[in-house]
Amino acid sequence: MVLHDAAAAADAAEADAGRGEEKKRRRRKRKGRGRRKKATAEEILASGFVRRWAFPDASVNDHDGDGDDGKPTGAAGRVVFEFHSHSTCSDGFLSPTALVERAHSKGVDVLALTDHDTMAGVAEAVEAANKFGIRIIPGVEISAVYSPREESETEEPVHILAYYGSCGPSQFEDLENLLANIRYGRYLRAEEMLVKLSKLKMPLKWEHVAKIAGDGVAPGRVHVARAMVESGFVENLKQAFSRYLYDGGPAYAKGSEPFAEDVVRLICQTGGVATLAHPWALKNPVVVIRSLKASGLHAMEVYRSDGKLSGFGDLADRYELVKIGGSDYHGRSGQDESDLGSVALPVLAVYEFLKLAQPIWHIAMRDMLSMFADEPSDINLQKIIRFGKFNLTKEYSGVSCGKDVLDLCLSSWLNNEERENSELEAIKVQLSDIVLCDRKKCL
Repeated sequence: MVLHDAAAAADAAEADAGRGEEKKRRRRKRKGRGRRKKATAEEILASGFVRRWAFPDASVNDHDGDGDDGKPTGAAGRVVFEFHSHSTCSDGFLSPTALVERAHSKGVDVLALTDHDTMAGVAEAVEAANKFGIRIIPGVEISAVYSPREESETEEPVHILAYYGSCGPSQFEDLENLLANIRYGRYLRAEEMLVKLSKLKMPLKWEHVAKIAGDGVAPGRVHVARAMVESGFVENLKQAFSRYLYDGGPAYAKGSEPFAEDVVRLICQTGGVATLAHPWALKNPVVVIRSLKASGLHAMEVYRSDGKLSGFGDLADRYELVKIGGSDYHGRSGQDESDLGSVALPVLAVYEFLKLAQPIWHIAMRDMLSMFADEPSDINLQKIIRFGKFNLTKEYSGVSCGKDVLDLCLSSWLNNEERENSELEAIKVQLSDIVLCDRKKCL
């Protein structure tokens, strides 16, 4: 009995101590909040601007409050941007729909789908995003190569992210021709990798790699790596890359990538924001960045989920490049990778990106709408609704003239302030007399 009472007393004392520690923890937390840096007026204004862009139909006060983390928020908290993600349309493990669903579960408000060398998944992502109120930035990560101009420099692969407005590239055919050539080169590269792996006593069947990649998807290194894992030649993807498939590795092969400078120029010509992806992977980042800036590069990835910024932020400032970042999410189950929305972007960084991007995207949109107004053909209509046609068919059954199409597109692309544009009003007038004879065929 005495032992029982002593044990009970000890348990009670431990519980009291635990409650005491919990109270202390809460007090420290409340005290810490009081010391957190309050948002500046500039950050509050930037937050309102970002939120109005992310949610065109929402009514937001410019002077929103601060969140618990001390960062400026909108009406419902900080707007979460994810600028770098992949789906099964390239080397990701989730379909565009599943990717959007995961982004929603992680609190992402704006998602850029940036598959390797294809924009095939954007339309599906847009359709899925409509269910969750997520805004999609049509994007693509383009494989390129930096060719040295001096003998001391070495040629190296470079990836350029292209971000477009809701209507997509203004000259989609030119961009798609470039991407198609790269994808064709990926098939040839994969075949060469299999030849090299066979010589290394690791034979893989082409059918195996093609099945992993999926119908119509140009196989990449990750698909070859997955086949190696499934065939038992390596334990995991990391091992496949670190031993055989890394740049210059024993099973590595080059594709038919264009020069990085040409890619940047084409992105600029088609109404996109050209951004250097993961510069920390470059052997000669200063040389590459200087050359790409001269070709029109707008931005570069700087922010990472691991918080590493040293050096690259300074490089971005030196070459006057907007600083952004993304998770580069692929959905590799069981693999160590950053999740969607895990890169904490300062609101001022997002603001600077949008202030840069908006005029570029508006010019592309204006050119595409003007082309449709001058020649109201089904082909030109499809160019406008390429990434938003699901909205038109499901949400607006009364489309009967060109102005109806324009009104619907603008309502989903722009906020109220952006729609008040004299050039857009002139296009509306021009489209008012254009009748869409066969609505079902067009939409």
